[in-house]
Amino acid sequence: MNPDTPDQRSRLHSSVLVAPSRESRRDRKARRAAARALVAQDRGVTRDKAQARASRLAAEKRGTVVLPRSGEPGPAALRTPGRLRLPRHQDTSATLAGSYPFLAEGGLGSEGVFVGHDMYSGSSFVYDPWVLYNRGLITAPNVVLAGIVGSGKSSLAKSLYTRSIPFGRRVYVPGDPKGEHTPVAEAVGGRAIALGPGMSNRLNPLDESHRPDGLDDGRWASQVASRRRDLIGALTETVLDRHLTPLEHTAVDIALDRTVRSADVPVLPRVVDHLLAPDPRDDHDGRLGEDGRLVGHALRRLVAGDLAGLFDGPSTVTFDPTLPMISLDLSRVSENATLISVLMTCASAWMESALMDPAGGQRWVVYDEAWRLMSHPALLRRMDAHWRLARHYGIANMLIFHKLTDLDNVGDSGSALRALASSLLANAETRIVYRQESDQLGATAHALGLTGTEQSLLPTLGTGQGLWRIKHRSFVVQHQLHPAELELFDTTARMTGGDSR
Repeated sequence: MNPDTPDQRSRLHSSVLVAPSRESRRDRKARRAAARALVAQDRGVTRDKAQARASRLAAEKRGTVVLPRSGEPGPAALRTPGRLRLPRHQDTSATLAGSYPFLAEGGLGSEGVFVGHDMYSGSSFVYDPWVLYNRGLITAPNVVLAGIVGSGKSSLAKSLYTRSIPFGRRVYVPGDPKGEHTPVAEAVGGRAIALGPGMSNRLNPLDESHRPDGLDDGRWASQVASRRRDLIGALTETVLDRHLTPLEHTAVDIALDRTVRSADVPVLPRVVDHLLAPDPRDDHDGRLGEDGRLVGHALRRLVAGDLAGLFDGPSTVTFDPTLPMISLDLSRVSENATLISVLMTCASAWMESALMDPAGGQRWVVYDEAWRLMSHPALLRRMDAHWRLARHYGIANMLIFHKLTDLDNVGDSGSALRALASSLLANAETRIVYRQESDQLGATAHALGLTGTEQSLLPTLGTGQGLWRIKHRSFVVQHQLHPAELELFDTTARMTGGDSR
């Protein structure tokens, strides 16, 4: 009997194991031998099945393509079944940024005025204070730019404002002590107004100037009267080098009011006349002439003394706020500090009505050679007012220094003037620092809150390279110029014989 199925084997086992009670010894041995043979046969079948299954798995494994331990070569590289393990390596972020670009600063985006390229990421660097303000990246549009002579800061300033003109921005330079911005203004279709002794140009500080849109006659007359009063007071304080007393303020108000009522075009000589010889109808106690005597003699210096010829008659130049750029060229009076201050004060008041026009658009106001301007209290106060109202009037002020320690030369330590000068820096969230001398590094780092790495960069910067601090972010940028810009912006022609390369 050769059972082929489990049921047949089971019945056979039963028949073998359940033997008759009178089974012989031989039959018992045969039965046990048959049982052992069946068990062995069953084990053999199970073993054969397991071996066949193992053979199939081995063949399937041999036929499966797997990734090598070190990863695949060629285009499929870096795919590996295990974890990527690299040896530890330490280096500076500047070096690692070349191998791992994701470590570099993401930049300010692509919307704005092209400046050059980011020296760490290699990408283009653009900047526009109005765009950054709209995106919430800055809250103050003012800019402070500092750099030693020959570092390229003037070229950067000119690039920023000229490249903004095609975007609808206008440029005002209320005082250009070296005349550097004159050729730029003429090249962009603007105007440079040159003032100085012996020239035909005259500026009347009592002009009404530009009338903003939307003002009725009453409000406009009130604004003009207030501006004239403030301007006369500022001019007098500049010449006297002190604040006016209450009696002197009263004398100025009466003389100005009498001048405006008695002339179609009020001019400064008439104000001087009414101060030195007041109208009897205004001098009720007989002391008005004495109260305004020092003020009258101070203003007389502007119309009949060493400062005569610039403010003693009607204006021969006009302020056109529709021009793309207007610059006041003061290069012919650069040696007379008092005259520069007076001209700057008049120019600031002259442009002020245009700056405060809500329909005037977005404008750059550039203060070059700021160390000269900030030494005059009246002018510093006007600058501070413009900086605080920059967002309201849509203007971006740019203050250009040689070094930030120039702020320490304004007034005495702890004085109100020093506080005003420091507030200009505090109200500028864009600080651009070009190369600095080694003895200026500590003061510059303290004023701007630079890190040790940023401070160490300053003396190593080349021409046209600057550290940009925009709020809490830092960039090292190489300024790039078009050959036409390089020729127009060149300030070294006298030293190089006209070769601007």
